[in-house]
Amino acid sequence: MKRRHIAPDLFEETSAGPRLVGGRNKTDGRVVFPLPGGSERELYERMLLGSKGTLWGWTVQRFRPGSPPYAGAGKDDFRPFVVGFLSIPDEVIVEGYIEAEPDTLRVGQPMELTTRVFSTNADGTEVTIYAFRPTI
Repeated sequence: MKRRHIAPDLFEETSAGPRLVGGRNKTDGRVVFPLPGGSERELYERMLLGSKGTLWGWTVQRFRPGSPPYAGAGKDDFRPFVVGFLSIPDEVIVEGYIEAEPDTLRVGQPMELTTRVFSTNADGTEVTIYAFRPTI
């Protein structure tokens, strides 16, 4: 099965698991995610962010977002999902899909980065996104 990431330079697979691609400002050291593009890119040093953090907050997306930019499940196939913010220590707060039921989550809960299939193209290629899940 072929796979591709939903966007280039957003995350990458490493021998230790998936890692988000961020940037550290060359002048003030501020960390950002995602890594800026265009002319702003030269202001940042590319870096792989930590893969563990704590849940900062979350909500449930109960309606299908507008298209574009949303390109996920169709109107009849949409299922509510949890989206939240993960604080990666000493780096940045990142928004992403949370692989958990909302009633099992709590602020400060340890989480880890993972990936999941977002959609499958007509040619069978699976499109993957990054996500977070509670650590065991």
